[in-house]
Amino acid sequence: MAVPGDPPNGTPEGMGGGDEEFRSDEYRSVVFDEDFVRAARLQEYSAQERMGEHARAVRSRSIWSGGGSGPRTGTPGRGARQGMLLVLLIATAFSAAVYMGLRNPYVPPPGRPAQALSSTVVPLAPTTAVPGGRPADLYAKSPAADYRVGAAGIALPAVRRTQHFTDVQIVTALSIAKDYLVNSSLDPDVLAGAANRPVRVLLDPDQLAQFDRTMTSPAGDGRHAVTGWLVRFDPAAAVVADSRVRVSGTLAYAEVAPDVLEVITDHTFVYAVRPATGVPAAADGASLFTVRRELRLRFDRDDLGARRLELAAAYVMAGPQDCSNDPAGGFRPVPAGAGPTTVGPPASDPYATGEPRRAAGLCGVLAPSAAPGEIPVSPAP
Repeated sequence: MAVPGDPPNGTPEGMGGGDEEFRSDEYRSVVFDEDFVRAARLQEYSAQERMGEHARAVRSRSIWSGGGSGPRTGTPGRGARQGMLLVLLIATAFSAAVYMGLRNPYVPPPGRPAQALSSTVVPLAPTTAVPGGRPADLYAKSPAADYRVGAAGIALPAVRRTQHFTDVQIVTALSIAKDYLVNSSLDPDVLAGAANRPVRVLLDPDQLAQFDRTMTSPAGDGRHAVTGWLVRFDPAAAVVADSRVRVSGTLAYAEVAPDVLEVITDHTFVYAVRPATGVPAAADGASLFTVRRELRLRFDRDDLGARRLELAAAYVMAGPQDCSNDPAGGFRPVPAGAGPTTVGPPASDPYATGEPRRAAGLCGVLAPSAAPGEIPVSPAP
C-alpha cells in the first residue's frame, strides 16, 4: 500500500524504500522538524507597516530634506542649509529694495527750461557820406583789411576743463557756437532772408515758438527782432555784393552753474552790399556794412548731446543805417554816396575790441573809419 510521498508506481527498482533512503544526506540539514513547522506563523504586512514609522518609499528631492544628503531623519543636510540661506538673503535684499524704493522714490531732476531771448539791436547812423566802390578796394581801406574771410575769422580759444565740464564738452559747446555764428551770420540764404532753418535747427526746443513768431511777426520789443537772432538784410533795400565776408572776434566760455556752460561770442562782421534793384543810390558801386554781435549762448548736458544751444541774450550794433528805420525785421543799409541823416548820441565803434559801448538810446552814431590797419576809438561822451 502506497503512502503519501511515495512515487505513484512505487519505488523504482534499484532504489531503497522509505523517506530516509529517498533523501540524501546533502539535504538533511535543511529539513525542518515537525515542531518548527507547527510553530511557524505566516503574516502579511501592510504597505504602511512595511514602510516603517519614518521611512519613505520615494526619496524627497526638496531642499528642505537636504536632497538626500543628510541623514534620513528629516533634518536638512549641508546643501539644504546653504540653499535656505541663499533664499533668505535674496528675499531680504528684495524686501529692502522695495522698502527703500517706496520710502525714497527716485525722481529725475526736471530739465531747466530755456529762457526767452532778450535782444537789443542798435542802428548806427553815419556821420559822413558813405564811401562807395569795388568791394576789394573798400575792404583794403577799412579797419577790416586784416580780417579773415568767413568762418576762418571765428577761431576757437584754448580749452581747459572746468569743475563740472570736461574739455571735450567745452570743445563741443564752442564748436556748436561757431556753427551758430556761421549759419546766422554768413549763410547766403539767411543773409538774403530766403531761409532761417539753418539757424532754427541749432536752437533749444523751448525757444522755437519765440523764434517762429519772430520770423513771421518781427517787432522791436526786445523779444522778437529778427536781427537779434541772425543777420538779415531787407531784400527790398540791399543785397550782398561779395560773399567773402570779413570776420574778426573772440569766443570765451565759463561755467555759470554745475549743469550750465555759457559761451560768449563777440564778433564784427563786415559785408560789402549794394542797393537792391530799383533802389535809387547817390553813387555807383558797393558800400561796407558793419555788424557787431555779442551773443550769450548757454548749454546744459542735453544741449551738448543734441548739438543745440540756448540763445540767452544778444546785443547788436549795425550801420550805417538811418535811425528812422526799425531794424527789427532786417537791416536797411544807407547806400553809397548818401550823407548823414540823424544826429544821435556819442559815436559807437563796431570795430573796437573789448566791451562794446552801449548806445544811450535805440540809435547810435557810427564812428568814422580809421586808416587801414588802425582800430578807431570812440570818443568819450
